[in-house]
Amino acid sequence: MTDDTLTNQQVNHQADEDEIDILALVKTVWNGRRFIIKSVIVSSIIGVIIALTATPQYTASSTMVPQVSNGSSKLGGLSSLAAMAGFNIDLNKGGSAELSPYIYPQIVKSVPFQLELMNTPFTFSDVDHPVSIYDYYMQYRDTGFFYQLKKYTLGLPGVILKALKPAPKEIRIVTNDSLRNKPIYLTKEQEDIRTIIDDNISLETNDKDGYVTLTSSAIEALLAAEVATRAQELLQKYITEFKTEKSAAQLRFITERFEETKKKFEEAQNALADFRDRNKNVTSARARTQEERLQSEYQLAFDVYSNVAQQMEQARITVKEETPVFSVIKPVTIPLERSKPKRKMILLIWIFLGGVFGIGWIFGKQFLETMKEKWNEEPEPTSQPENSEENNS
Repeated sequence: MTDDTLTNQQVNHQADEDEIDILALVKTVWNGRRFIIKSVIVSSIIGVIIALTATPQYTASSTMVPQVSNGSSKLGGLSSLAAMAGFNIDLNKGGSAELSPYIYPQIVKSVPFQLELMNTPFTFSDVDHPVSIYDYYMQYRDTGFFYQLKKYTLGLPGVILKALKPAPKEIRIVTNDSLRNKPIYLTKEQEDIRTIIDDNISLETNDKDGYVTLTSSAIEALLAAEVATRAQELLQKYITEFKTEKSAAQLRFITERFEETKKKFEEAQNALADFRDRNKNVTSARARTQEERLQSEYQLAFDVYSNVAQQMEQARITVKEETPVFSVIKPVTIPLERSKPKRKMILLIWIFLGGVFGIGWIFGKQFLETMKEKWNEEPEPTSQPENSEENNS
């Protein structure tokens, strides 16, 4: 028998063994088909319950294009060409006060932003008047039978982990008026609601096309649209405050000086008018000298007042020029269909998990039985060597 013939026989023998193994696996699955079907049915029922009891989510979004400053627009063509080539040229380097859109998501995720959004009144279908998100979760949220059932069944691991954590120290209620230049302390309830807001509001930047998309998810369609609209307004407000912070401070300073110079000008004007009224027919040199002095004080006060008034007007123009403009190319609309839960997908996932569990249980049980049989097998007695004398004989 040649080597090629032996090789072919080995290959055929290996193929027969593989075929036998596959048939054995299929036979094992077929024999346990009843348990697999039961597992799929049970998991399907669980999937249906989860799909029907899951809280619906509606998503509203808005797309905006932040307008860049004039200094940046000079290189706008070069930036576009670089973006087409796959490069990103940062036009905000070199000391420009322009706020990069890459910072916008950090503003949306900031605690002051979320606290202000948390304390804004919105419309809820189960409340007859607008209430804030904080008040809704603290006073009006439905905590009936199904909520408690879901909390202590599907949400039981989270409840246990939450109970094991040390209780945080209760701090005073924080409002937005007390946030400036002070550490921010949150109560446990505020932190929980802030986390909910953080999970349901996001902002994505598209650096290639130059737009940002703000997305809000909520348990009601109208609520999602209202939160998205308010978040858009707050984002524009925060960006405007950052962009115009220096010029606005300059405007406040000049406005204070304007009020002071206006008061001095009016005092000098009244003093000159009173002197002229009292000395209409007086022609003495002393009176004329006094009038000239009052006239000089009036003219100086007027010049200072006029100069400060011009500076104040220029400061107002500067604030207007530095105020960023957002072009809303996709306004917020009330969603008509829910974005979550995707009930068909949930059901398919649970059916798949049920089938995997059933098949895994069958093979696992078979493996354990095989191991148990091998464990219980008695070892074969070892043969004793014969005496050397018997061997010699």
